[in-house]
Amino acid sequence: MSKHMVTVGEKFPEFSKKSVVSIEKGKEFQEIGNDYYEGKWAVMFWWPKDFTIVCPTEIAEFNNNFGNFEDRDTVLMGASTDSEFVHLAWRNSHKDLKNLRFPMIADTSKSFAEELGILTTGERVAYRATYIIDPEGIVRWLSINDLGVGRNVNDVLRVLDALQTDELCPCNWTKGEETLS
Repeated sequence: MSKHMVTVGEKFPEFSKKSVVSIEKGKEFQEIGNDYYEGKWAVMFWWPKDFTIVCPTEIAEFNNNFGNFEDRDTVLMGASTDSEFVHLAWRNSHKDLKNLRFPMIADTSKSFAEELGILTTGERVAYRATYIIDPEGIVRWLSINDLGVGRNVNDVLRVLDALQTDELCPCNWTKGEETLS
């Protein structure tokens, strides 16, 4: 891992990466960068490797909740260190990934994951990192799981709701409950 991990309160780094946005012939790829979510809330989640067992369950669950992120005016993005061609092959071959509504960002050079400080030592794949970025481009929440543990998409939504209230929210707070301010 790099000497520094980008964390809460810091500016999310500038990036521009080839991404898979569709499985429709001729429309598969798009360059995705900071301007993709500029001025909006954003959630970016990373997974270690395409064509693995835990990853598609998470990706499918984020996709199942796409409307919940959209309702919160939040842009959803996924990323790994696989190439855009591997992303596309995986989407084409896995029934749960065919209809993704968010881009699969390809950090083939691993430079972005390295800048974020989320590369494992040895094999140098990304940890299961999830970022919530506010409309000013500041990281407001970060969660990192070890490679074998999937994340909880409902908790990402819960934290996003709490951050968007701009108030003090107690432990286990969920949308609709009283805040502390």
